[in-house]
Parts: sequence; structure tokens; C-alpha cells
Amino acid sequence: MTSNIKLKEAYGVESKHGAFYTGGNIEWHEDKLFCQTNSSISLLNVENGLVETTIGEANSEDADFVQTFTSDGQRVVSSHKSGLLKLWNKEGEVEKMWKYIHKGPVASLALKESKLASGGSDGIVRIWDLQYQACILSLKGCQGVINITKYHPVENKIFASGDDGKINCFELEKGEVSIIYNAHYSKVTSVVFGHDNKHFVSCGRDKVIILWEFENTTALRTIPTYEAVEAIVNLPIKFKLPGFKSEPESIYVAAGGEKGVIKVWDVKKAKEVFVQTNSLVSPATEEGGLAISNLLFNDKSKALAVVTVEHNIIIHHLKSFVCLKQFIGFSDEILDVTFVGKNDEYLAVATNSSDIKLYKNDTMNCQLLKGHTDLVLSLCTSKTNPDLLLSSGKDNTIRLWLLKDGTMSCVGTGLRHTGSVGCVAFSQMGAKFALSASQDTCLKLWEIPSKFTDTNLNCTHTVIAHQKEVNSVAVSPNDRIIATASQDKTAKLWTDSLTLVGILRGHRRGVWSIRFSPVDQVVVTSSADCTIKLWSVADLNCLKTLEGHESSVLKVEFVSSGMQLLSAGSDGLLKLFSIKTSECVCTLDEHEARIWALALNKDESRLVTGGTGSVLIKWKDVTEELKQQRQKEAEELALQEQTLYNYIQGDELLKALKLALRLNRPATVLRITQDIIKKGDSGLADTIKELRNDQKESLLKCATNWNMNSKNCQPAQIVLNVLLNELQTGEFRPVGLSSTIESTLPYTERHFKRLTQLLQDLQFINYTVNCMQPHAKSVN
Repeated sequence: MTSNIKLKEAYGVESKHGAFYTGGNIEWHEDKLFCQTNSSISLLNVENGLVETTIGEANSEDADFVQTFTSDGQRVVSSHKSGLLKLWNKEGEVEKMWKYIHKGPVASLALKESKLASGGSDGIVRIWDLQYQACILSLKGCQGVINITKYHPVENKIFASGDDGKINCFELEKGEVSIIYNAHYSKVTSVVFGHDNKHFVSCGRDKVIILWEFENTTALRTIPTYEAVEAIVNLPIKFKLPGFKSEPESIYVAAGGEKGVIKVWDVKKAKEVFVQTNSLVSPATEEGGLAISNLLFNDKSKALAVVTVEHNIIIHHLKSFVCLKQFIGFSDEILDVTFVGKNDEYLAVATNSSDIKLYKNDTMNCQLLKGHTDLVLSLCTSKTNPDLLLSSGKDNTIRLWLLKDGTMSCVGTGLRHTGSVGCVAFSQMGAKFALSASQDTCLKLWEIPSKFTDTNLNCTHTVIAHQKEVNSVAVSPNDRIIATASQDKTAKLWTDSLTLVGILRGHRRGVWSIRFSPVDQVVVTSSADCTIKLWSVADLNCLKTLEGHESSVLKVEFVSSGMQLLSAGSDGLLKLFSIKTSECVCTLDEHEARIWALALNKDESRLVTGGTGSVLIKWKDVTEELKQQRQKEAEELALQEQTLYNYIQGDELLKALKLALRLNRPATVLRITQDIIKKGDSGLADTIKELRNDQKESLLKCATNWNMNSKNCQPAQIVLNVLLNELQTGEFRPVGLSSTIESTLPYTERHFKRLTQLLQDLQFINYTVNCMQPHAKSVN
């Protein structure tokens, strides 16, 4: 039976989903979102949710951190902590860089054709010529940090605003302030221009939206919003919303702020025409969702993107205001992950948040599952009903979720724990019961109802399981045995009525994970003592200890029908072990820090890992691809060897030499070289001249190896002589020549001494023979 099991050899990275927006500026051009991170700008494809290009450096201690950026869709200009402004093309290559001169950081940038405006924290706006990287204007008049710089849509003017709430309009030809708009009593957060090129709209943290006329310093309309408005966007002349149709002569803006609700205003009439009703409602306040930090409108797709303070990007269709997609810009630490749905089409992820993130596997479109009031720590999917999800968190509760028609809702809550619930598990043979283990050292068994309604779950059994926090719980394939692992260095086995069966002792530090074999009466544990242990369920003995990790092993899973183990460590390494040989089959190194989360799909062809650093990695089984690659390489090698044999038989020695060097066959190269030498020394020199520089380097290495054997020193010395002559003429330029020559010299000196001694012996023999010849004649 085991002979039919296909063992895995390796997993390859299918895709990586890391932090692509960590706060700061964000822009939407065509089908890509330009998102700011600490040290780079990520270009996110809205269609598939993948980061296609990263402009800048990888996030590290030595990285040049980004202060802000701006883009026109083709070029990107960014300001950096090093005091540089950098101009990038769309492929992520730096085209130009120069010092920005400002005293302090640059807070805002604006790009228009070949001109760049930079607003600094020193209250100065500088205008740059991008062609020559020269500052052509220095505009003064603003107070404090300039957080807004906007070019006039038609005229050669620029609008800028600092901390004083005043909006300054600078005439660029004269280089001075032409008009000051002073009606805000707090910081201005956003400015947009009307389609008629006569009006513009501003908003601020003074809880008002103001309509202005370009040449008039008096506000035309002041609209109270009763919330600090962080962003407004101009809506098109013609658009529809649920229950509303626009009028061409009016000016409409969408506004968002601290309440997390989008509102659309007719600013000419000072009238609120639409209020969002499908915002992410907070269960604690029953008001709006997360506070809005930015709004973006895309003319091409007629969609509105809402950016929240938790770095979530929610895209709404403007006409229906239905949520089309949601992307998570930054997830912080990923604590657990599991596949959900009959075909593993969803991925549930627990992060440092009270919300569970439910991703669509193919598009990474996300919905937030709200219910927990503190951090979610653990997730589990039912094996028999993959639409059921169990979660637990620091709010001392467990929650049961049901996926129906693409929407997941909470259908049950367990409230009996008195500490953080760190792990949960479903029964294996059917969704009949669930288990939870907590920081209160208790293990609880919960009854899963046959009909799902949003009610409290019934706890049927409770036991104090360990002396310290319980890290993991698992259920045997037949639902009769339950296993727990704890920080008290032990693992325990229980009956389905929570009666103790036995204790597994042997780990020197806390046990992080425990799992049952799908085919044998065996459990596997992983510990902070860097080991993985296999235990017999029948007699509670340790069967085998696997070593390979150099730090805590946080997760372990059986794969290949219990023939292999997949483990994840706090060193960021994934390892695949063979249980039969106790050897590590492969090591996967893509994470930079702890791997807390590890999930396999049903057929084990895919796995997902996550951990510290907000990086979620999807892997796929590449065993068959590796086998096919090896088979292809073997076929190509056999073909090349046959071709080499044909060249030798056909006396095509130059072609044979080139192919033998490429195949790294020193013995064959030696035989070919000897055949060429037999035809005359000049033939070898002519042949070597036909070789490329890299082929000559390979031949030099071969000659160095031959030179170590006295039997092959003659062809080696001839080859070395030819190559050194070419070196003197400049036809041959090797890399690392000194080390090669150093290894050749001792053997060459030994061969020289041996040949010198041989010549001396031959001379002595000749002298002896010559001396003996006269004596022989006299005797005759």
C-alpha cells in the first residue's frame, strides 16, 4: 500500500503576499494602485491583487526610507530620509536623483509635465525642473509643515497649505503669493478642483467642507460635516448612486473621515445627497467602520477606493456602491491560517487584529469577519464540512462561522473560558464537537448544533489539562482520542470524555504543536527544544526523534499519508522530513522570521505559511516538475554524450573539445587533447585559439588537474604553455589566475626536477657506453 504513495521532494513559491501599503500617500492610475511602504512604492494590480512592481529598496535597517511620493502613472518621484529626491520609471529603475535642499523632511509632492513641486516641513514650496534637477523657484508664505501641494488645472499656479489652515495660491511666473484663502480654523486635509475650472473645494479637521471661487477670497459655501474630514474626491459630471442622479450644473464631492462613512455632497447647494449604508460597522460602537484616511476615484473603472487607518483598501462601484474588492495593505503578524470552502477557494487568516481576514484564493479579494473584541489567535476548519470555521481569541471566547453563498457569518459563540483561547480543533469524522484550550489551562469540549443559529455553544466537558498554557489541541482520525501540548514540556492524551489516557514526557522545553498520524497510532510533537518527536499512542513511548531545526519548531503536520512531516520553525525555515529515514528531504527558506501559521489544502498540493513580517506565502508541490526536469536533463545529457562520441569518431576534434568542456568531462578532454597533440604541437595552439574565453578557463582548470599526475604532465604542460603565451598576448583573460598558477607551480617544479634527473641519468649512461666502446675494440 505504501509503495503507491508518492512522496514529496519539494515545494516551490507560487506567490508572495506581503505588506504593500503601510501608510502615507496612495494613488490610483489606470488599473494599478501606487502604494507607499517604509522604503518602497508598490504597484498593486487591482484585478488580481498581486504586486507587479516594487519601486525602491527592500525594507531593512540600511534602507533609504520613503517620506512621500507622487506619480503621473508613468513616472514616480519620491523623497527620502537621506535628503534625496529620486525620479523612477515604471519598471522601477532610478533615472535621476538629487538633493531636495529643504530643512527637514518633504511632506508633499506634486508633478506636472517637467515640473515638480515639493512642500517641506520648513514651510517652503520649491519648484524643480526635472530635466536639469534644478530648483527654479522657492515659494514662501505658508506656515509649518506643507501637507498639500496642488497645481492649478489650467493656469500656471500652485496651491499649497500648511498647519495654519490657510490655502496659498502662488503665481509661478512671478514667484509670489497671488491670493490667500483663509476660512479654515484647522489643518486643511484635502483640496479638489471643479470640472468648470472656476471653483475648488477644500476640507479640514475643523469639520467643514468649503466651496471657493478661484478669484474670490470669500468662501461661497461652508458645509458643516460634524466630523473631521480627512479626504474628499471630485465625482464626475454625470453619475448615479442608489436613489440619486447627478445634475450637470452642480459640483459633487465624496467625503470621508473619522466616522468611517462615505458621504456625497452637492457643494453648490450645501446638501448631503448620499450616505453610505454598507460601511463596515463596528460592533462596539454601532457607528461607522474604521476611520478613513484617504479617498481615490478612478475615471476608467468608475470606482471609488476607500483607504482606512488600518491600511485596508475597499473599492466600491460608484453606481451601486457595492463593495467590489478589498485589499489588506498591512496585516502585521500572521498568527494562524486555514483553507475554507469545499474547493479550498477561501483562505481565513488571523492577524494582530480582532477581525478575521477571509481572502478569495485566486484574487486575494478580502472580507473582514467582525465578532471578536480582541486579537484572534487560532483558526480551524472542519474536515467533513469545510464551510465551517472555528476561531478563538484573546477575548476568552470561541466563535463558530458558516460560509454560505460567499458570505461568512457567526452562528455560535462559546463563552466559558477565563483566559485567552490559544487553540481550537474540530472532530474528524463529522462536525459533532469541537475542542478549545486556553491560557487558563482548561480543555473544553463543545457540542456543535445540527442547526446553525446565532446562539451560545454548549460546553459538555471541562478539565484542567496542564500546569501551564496549552499551545495545541488535536483529535484522532476516529474521534476517540484527544491530544494536547503545553508549555509545561508535556503532551497528554485524553478520551472523548476528557479522561486522561497518558502523559508524553521527553521534551526539554515547551511543546508548541501536536498532530495525529492519519494512518497509524502515532502522534507527532514539536517543541522549543528544536526537536520533533514521534510517539506511540498505544504504549506512550517515544519512537523517534527528528533533528534539523536550530530554533523552536512552532508547527508540524503529517503529509504523504503519514510518511513525511512538514515543520515550521522560528528561524523562518520550512523543512520536509522523511519519517522512514529520519532525514530532512528539503529546506525552504523564504521567510525572514518566525512562521506561526501553516495550512495544507485537501490534496496537499498547496500550502500556505505566514508569520512575523506580514508575509503570506503560497507554495505548490513541485515534485513532479523536478522529476520531469531531471528526466529532461538526463535525456539531454545522453544526447550530448552521443554527439560527443560521434565527433570523436568523426575526427572533429575542435567540436569534440568544446562539447567535452561544456559537459565537464576532464578525462575526455585529456584524450581529445592527446589526439590533437599527436597531429603536432601547432595544431593544439590553433585549436585553443578557436575557443571562447570561458572555454579556455575550463581547459586551464583541466590542465591544472592533469598536472597533478606525472603520467599526464606532458599534455598538461603543453596546454599550460599555449595558454600562458595567449595570456601574454592578451588573447586570454582568465578570472582568478593567481590561485590557479599557485596550485600548478609545485607540481611543475616536481616534474622539472624529475625530468632533469632523468636527463642526467641518460647522460651518465651515454658517457658510460662511450667509455666502454674503446675498451671493447681493444679486446677484439
